[in-house]
Amino acid sequence: MTRRKSFPVRFGALTGALLYGVLLSGCAQVVPSGAGPGSVSRPPISPTLPSTTPPGTPPPANAVALGVRAGPPITDLPVGAADGAAALASFRESCPSVSKRTDASGLTRPGDWQTACTAATTWPGTAVQFFQTYFEAVKVGDGRGFATGYYEPEIAGSRTHLPGYEVPVYGMPADLVRARPGDAQPNAKGQMPLGRYDENGLFVPYFDRAQIEDGALAGKGLEIAWVHDPVEFFFLQVQGSGRLRAPDGTVMRIGYAGQNGLPYTGIGAVMRDSGLVGTGPGQYPGSMQGIIQYIHDHPVEGDVLMRRNQSWVFFRELTGAGPLGALGVPVRAHASVAADPQFVPLGAPVWLGLDRGEASGLWIAQDTGGAIKGANRFDTFWGAGDQARLTAGGMSGRGDALVLVPKGTLARLQP
Repeated sequence: MTRRKSFPVRFGALTGALLYGVLLSGCAQVVPSGAGPGSVSRPPISPTLPSTTPPGTPPPANAVALGVRAGPPITDLPVGAADGAAALASFRESCPSVSKRTDASGLTRPGDWQTACTAATTWPGTAVQFFQTYFEAVKVGDGRGFATGYYEPEIAGSRTHLPGYEVPVYGMPADLVRARPGDAQPNAKGQMPLGRYDENGLFVPYFDRAQIEDGALAGKGLEIAWVHDPVEFFFLQVQGSGRLRAPDGTVMRIGYAGQNGLPYTGIGAVMRDSGLVGTGPGQYPGSMQGIIQYIHDHPVEGDVLMRRNQSWVFFRELTGAGPLGALGVPVRAHASVAADPQFVPLGAPVWLGLDRGEASGLWIAQDTGGAIKGANRFDTFWGAGDQARLTAGGMSGRGDALVLVPKGTLARLQP
């Protein structure tokens, strides 16, 4: 639903950070929380970059390059029975992927997970005992965690074009392609950019948000649904997945299919820079709810504001249990978290000890997000419904973060 945000070409079905990461796009700070459960107990495997790193020095590429230290024994972490059971269920679902996937963090190898994954299928004891038996905790970098929240939004929508449902939900267009080598410059990741070939055969950027809203894709048979409120749909695009509830009560679930290749602009950051966000007279709260209220109160200015974000997300219909994360398995409320795979192995358990009690506990890294970047940056998933929306929209937790890896990982990495 991932993150902010510039949307990556492919991200998890739900990329998170709806509030601080996506909307305020980088304005949230990771604040030290003092000594906590991730206290240092051995030298780092790879030295953490010093604070005197010269300006312009590239950041560490992954967890091992940044530096990894041993965390406390897992027996010292206050994992509740329900918390552990939800994490074990989600870990079990992740095993088919985690035991095959290359770990970009450098921490683990696919075979490292086999013992724990095999045991998870028929584990006879408590979930807490499972994690204590097969995992050890590590602190990546300074271990200062920052977590936002995301959820599966539900808005008014219909499969058919009904009166009052005028905003189209587009499926993936066939003319959205990557440039052929030689037709454009590769992007920062070395990939050819997304765009389209015009009537003259020239590669050009794809239609932006304003062009699409003005009808650039109308009449091409790409509509998979229609929604009532363009503002609610804008935020559903930020999330990357959601539910459309029709007037007859039926629900259609849609998920991320692709993106137009243009940069994302966090409109919360634009509002902040314009002095519209704050606690003063005439200002709006810096939350999802506050930003939506501003747009509804100022429809003309709000439309201009949303068009500042050129990114457009295309959708597909989802079937099955729950929205899918980057691992291709359902993300679960209070159990799944989005993380940066350069610093956290996708499928790994994550312990968060935050100043927001509801977000503290054991999670499983099953998703990614365009703004969920760097070590100890997480986006917690809260499910669907009004309470999930409220919790996710206001989530900003700081504290300690630990990654749980198969036992023996630290010994193998130790120089």
